[in-house]
Amino acid sequence: MLRCALLRAALLCGPTGAALRVSGSSGSPPLLLSASSASPPLLLHRQLCTSTPSPAAPTQEEERFGGYCSDFSSRTSFRRACPEQQELSYQRTGEEEEEEEEKKKIRGFRTRTGRRNTAYWYFLQCKRLIRENRLAEALQLFEGDMLKGERLQPEEFNYSVLIGGCGRAGYVKKAFQLYNNMKKQGLDPSDASYTALFNACAQSPWKQSGLEQALKLRQELRRKNVPLNAITHHALLKTVALSGDLKACFQVLRDMLQSGQAITQETFQYLLMCCVEDKQQGFRLALQVWHQMFSAGIKPDQQNYNILLRAARDCGIGDPAMASALLLRGREESGPKVTAQRRQQRSKVREGTPHSKPLDVDAFESHLLALPADASAPDTHPSGLSQSRDTTLDLSQVESLRRNDRNTQREGEPSNLTEQTQLLPLSSRNDLLSGPPTARSQNSQLPNLLDPSTCCSDVVALGMVSTASDRLALMGNLEGFLGKMANDGLKPTIKTITLLADVMEPSSQLIQSLISVAAESGVKLDVAFFNTLIRKAAKAGDLGGAKAVKVLMAERKLPANAQTFCGIALACSRQKDGLQLLSDMEACGIKPNAHVFSALISQASRRLDYTYLHELLKQMHRLQVPPNEVIIRQLEFAAQYPPNYDQFKSKNTYLEKIDGFRGFYRQWLEFMPGEETPHPWDKYRLPKPEAEQDGVSSQNQSPNSNQSSEIP
Repeated sequence: MLRCALLRAALLCGPTGAALRVSGSSGSPPLLLSASSASPPLLLHRQLCTSTPSPAAPTQEEERFGGYCSDFSSRTSFRRACPEQQELSYQRTGEEEEEEEEKKKIRGFRTRTGRRNTAYWYFLQCKRLIRENRLAEALQLFEGDMLKGERLQPEEFNYSVLIGGCGRAGYVKKAFQLYNNMKKQGLDPSDASYTALFNACAQSPWKQSGLEQALKLRQELRRKNVPLNAITHHALLKTVALSGDLKACFQVLRDMLQSGQAITQETFQYLLMCCVEDKQQGFRLALQVWHQMFSAGIKPDQQNYNILLRAARDCGIGDPAMASALLLRGREESGPKVTAQRRQQRSKVREGTPHSKPLDVDAFESHLLALPADASAPDTHPSGLSQSRDTTLDLSQVESLRRNDRNTQREGEPSNLTEQTQLLPLSSRNDLLSGPPTARSQNSQLPNLLDPSTCCSDVVALGMVSTASDRLALMGNLEGFLGKMANDGLKPTIKTITLLADVMEPSSQLIQSLISVAAESGVKLDVAFFNTLIRKAAKAGDLGGAKAVKVLMAERKLPANAQTFCGIALACSRQKDGLQLLSDMEACGIKPNAHVFSALISQASRRLDYTYLHELLKQMHRLQVPPNEVIIRQLEFAAQYPPNYDQFKSKNTYLEKIDGFRGFYRQWLEFMPGEETPHPWDKYRLPKPEAEQDGVSSQNQSPNSNQSSEIP
């Protein structure tokens, strides 16, 4: 109102120069109105505009753009979230928390050296642990420290060294798991990795499942066109050989020849190992493989001779007629006779060099896997007996001849080792094995099947070959076998001497000869050799001879172990001897184990001595020796009633003892804990919860469940 009145007064003054001073309201400056202004209305308007008080400065909240809409808006909009979005938000939250925890672990993880290591450092550490037979610690170092602790990027050599360790231990599942992880990391496996995988399959406790894994790996490599070198081929050949598949061995042999790889001593070594797996006719197959190696011009080594002794110990010869046709006539039908000059040239072939004549795998396979109908039968008499042109090699006559020879040499010598506690070494092997002139001339006519060219032409058939000593006689006995090794420039090792002790008869003269051979060859006899002699004497029922060998061990200052007493237990058929054996073990500071009690229980069950069995069960409870599956099976068989017996019709003392033993045996099972069979891979598994996914519990497991990992 005041401003309007002043404006009217200014207009009324007109163009005069009167001035009007008007005081404004409190707090405002006075207004000076001049009538001499050229344009008093405009001037007054300007003064009025400048005289108005300035508004307050805007606050920070008022400066926000669009901030007032939320104050005046009363409507809120909502969006419906699908379950997938909610789950994704939760998953992101969980992943963020896990990442934070892992970062905390990494910040809190300290290496063993106190500094950050490299992948090559872990490779060297794992290699050292595997050499020290500490595979579980090597796996823990790789997976726990390297991958999870330092989060290093592994290289191919890190996986290869661990796969090699698992391969030597037979840990197939872990080996293929590492192989699959290596492929997921984008690393290309090397030839060493493939060789280690095949070795793992070969050393697997379950041969059939190991063979299946090896064949799957071979098919994968064929699909990828990955060539195999000679070492990898030999590892594959070893896998199929230990499974006893001869046809698969010949297929691998064909692949090696197609790849241009040489057939060496190691190749025939695995073929001989495959023959050993056939317990019925493995010795005949091994001799055929030996003949083929001889004809190929490959010089055998010590390992080949040792495997041949294993075949003589564990395998039979099969059908004698078929063996006669294949072993005695096979060389004459296969081709021209090998001259001495040609044999001398073949003996100069170096190790590892390919033979000059290519190997005919098809002919070799057809000759080795010949059916009984394909083999030509020897000339037979109408009565069914084999006839020869001059003589027939009947090993029963050979054995009687050898016994007469020994009896002639050992006039007045004890018949076993009971009366002879000291075995004196003789001067030389020739004096040792020499007999009367008649016997020596007859022994010289016997063929040595290790060298087919020395077979007598007048021998056309073989007799019954039932024992290991008979099979050793076909190889020339001790003198002929060692002479063949000497011709090849080889000396027997401790393993060869031990195998010969396991094949020969347990007589004092042969033991003396074997000890003298070891002395001449510079071989130091160990505990395993004498344990073999003790086991051979105990199986023959000679308890005194077994104890005499133990006395000889004490003279040589060799300590007896649990295997020593386990061998003696095989001859303790009486209760007094068995209890004395347990007392001797406690005196030596050796606790009897389940194997010793199993040997004693087998002897007591064979004699049906239930008093002896009752006392053995008491001793097991006193010494807290848990029974294993073998002992339970033996006791269950001993507790059975005889077949076709009615206990209500007749009564005898034998059955009264059975009833008493059965009652005590049932009570014994209730308070006696059993021994759990450990899983073969338990000692290699990691002691962390993550390791439980790697392995399967050993209880109620089949081999296929343990080999569930497949190659993707």
